[in-house]
Amino acid sequence: MIEHRIEKLFERDERIEAVFVSKKENVRYLSDFKGDESFLILLRNGKRYLLTDFRYIEQARKQTSGFEIVDYKGKLFETILDILNQNYTESLYFEGYSLTYSMVSDMKEKIGNKVYPLSFSIDEIRSIKDQKEIELIKRAVEITDRAFEHILNFIKPGVRENEIVAELNYFLLKNGAKGFSFEPIVASGKRSSLPHGTATDKKIEYGDVVTVDFGCIYDGYMSDLTRTVFVGNPDNTMVRIYNIVKEAQQKAEEFIREGIKCAEIDKIARDYIGSFGYMEKFGHSLGHGVGLEIHELPRLSPRSEGILKENMVVTVEPGIYIEDLGGVRIEDLVVVKKDGCDVLTCSTKDLMVL
Repeated sequence: MIEHRIEKLFERDERIEAVFVSKKENVRYLSDFKGDESFLILLRNGKRYLLTDFRYIEQARKQTSGFEIVDYKGKLFETILDILNQNYTESLYFEGYSLTYSMVSDMKEKIGNKVYPLSFSIDEIRSIKDQKEIELIKRAVEITDRAFEHILNFIKPGVRENEIVAELNYFLLKNGAKGFSFEPIVASGKRSSLPHGTATDKKIEYGDVVTVDFGCIYDGYMSDLTRTVFVGNPDNTMVRIYNIVKEAQQKAEEFIREGIKCAEIDKIARDYIGSFGYMEKFGHSLGHGVGLEIHELPRLSPRSEGILKENMVVTVEPGIYIEDLGGVRIEDLVVVKKDGCDVLTCSTKDLMVL
């Protein structure tokens, strides 16, 4: 599995002799190492080095296979230069988008000028998931679905938004997740018009609309779920908005398949919402990739130039937000297939009145 991922990296550019991998998620993806403060040197000749410090040496040996584990002892670029010289390798490619200017400058000073940014992003390779990754994401989604079902019995008048977050966190940890994949959103009443309305000490009131957006981490892989529910009799306008958002999401999901432009998927949902006069009330992208990061490639946005490929995992999350009234967002996680998509999220999208 790891070997195949590394092969795909070198296939992208035949000029590459050696690659310096620095982004934490990419280090894990290409080595299975789960610790911090670590880097990879991958050579076309088959040599693999994991550079870390004393704290992670034992862990690295247990979690990786086929890598020489090197303690760089605070001298990262000097250690890299030694490795390049040992392998008669002159040029080194690095992840330009994940390194600071000062770090690149230091690298050039220590190693020389034959260091170049990759012409592509390793994140692009990561955007297409293998079966192992999909199974881990499915597990994260399963725990998240169960957590949402659990929290429905907890949401009621008098309960504070941040108490809902605490209860979700407890459930996730108790059921095998590492924790939240991002700071959860719980926004009730008029606050639900805030797309990223993180929880406060506001109490749920009768008649509130409540948006809950959260996910969990399972063995490094993440989930993302949003549902909007009503506590007591909902406002008629909010019911109408709910049904528009639900239908927009369904239309977008029905259009997803390999080969479709990401911007076209966004347009399906955006145009449907716009046909009811709410175009300006849907101000964010339709979705994003999910995997080792909660926001990764591809982007389902009007500006995206990406094209969907089989086994990409993306969110589909249209929303409508009206200041001083409230908002609705519904979000699923789906796997792109050749002729459609598999919706991983199982939580009901029927309008729920608690």
